Amino acid sequence: TSAAPKAAAKKPAAASGGRVVASPLAKKRAEELGLDISTIAGTGPGGRITAGDVESAAKGAAAPAKKAAAAPAKPSWTPAPGVIAATPSARAAAKKAKLDLSTIVGTGEFGRVTIDDVMMATGEKKAERKKPAAGGAPVKEMPEGTVPFTGMQRAVSKNMEATLSTPIFRVTREIETDAFDALYQEVKPKGVTVSALLAKAVALAIEKVPIINSSYSTEGGGSIKYNPDINIAMAVAIDGGLITPTLKYANERNIEELGENWRELVEKAKSGSLSPDEYQSGTFTISNLGMFGVKQFDAILPSGMGGILSIGATQEMIVPDTQAVLGMKKVKKMTVTLTADHRQIYGADAALFLKALDEIMQNTSALTK
Repeated sequence: TSAAPKAAAKKPAAASGGRVVASPLAKKRAEELGLDISTIAGTGPGGRITAGDVESAAKGAAAPAKKAAAAPAKPSWTPAPGVIAATPSARAAAKKAKLDLSTIVGTGEFGRVTIDDVMMATGEKKAERKKPAAGGAPVKEMPEGTVPFTGMQRAVSKNMEATLSTPIFRVTREIETDAFDALYQEVKPKGVTVSALLAKAVALAIEKVPIINSSYSTEGGGSIKYNPDINIAMAVAIDGGLITPTLKYANERNIEELGENWRELVEKAKSGSLSPDEYQSGTFTISNLGMFGVKQFDAILPSGMGGILSIGATQEMIVPDTQAVLGMKKVKKMTVTLTADHRQIYGADAALFLKALDEIMQNTSALTK
């Protein structure tokens, strides 16, 4: 018996040169996919091209779509050896500024150095900022230009400059604050602030070492000016500057009264209604950056004062303890640094003051009297 005839191979619908027979959906899909429908073999009745035939062709059965024509190559130019490509105006500007053109990166056509490149090299013009990538964070607009000082800023600046010639020294000590923190939690509902408590503690420590409350005087070729009152100035940052509202007679007043006075002073400082006596009568200053998480810092001695105490943040530490089961315990400590005028205050005075402050803050009974 003779073998059965093989099935005829499928031919493209237009292989015979006739018109393309295809369903409307097939024509639409071929157009969407960028396929030449005349090259697709149809499997429908009478060789009709179906949408399925188009999808199969898109997956690799049909010839790939024609590639887009390559973009024409950009013109290029390379200067002769030893020649630096630059515009005439750029050459003139570089010569005037005594700049070596070879050190300037050109941004012009063919890498040519332009007048803008020279101006950026001399600082006359700022380099253009690159645009952020698509989807990137928006660029934060930063302040630019010169802004005149306010009256307060001028005063602060002059006071800072006035102390630059003062011979100073600094002494730092760590102080345990567990008892102080416990007292604060106890008196906080009564309106007592940390600032008021610190002012009271510092004032009581000054009572024990009065030289800390003094200032240097040029009278008689040099002398110590003792201040009979302990007025604690507290540095406060406000809009447009820095001011030091003062808690007067801080050693003599109770902490509730100091707390109330401090709240009043801060409100006046924010509204700009402090009287000169309320911010110029300090005999000793406290600067507290601990509230901002600063561990330790050195303060600049204010003009006309003998000392300023910088307060750092409270931190938990592990310290030896013979009474503890493991011989260790966890405590809270803060770092304080005294900046003092070395003309009348000496290292031993500073050490005794910080020791007294440490004792007062760990044995807080004196703060509540």
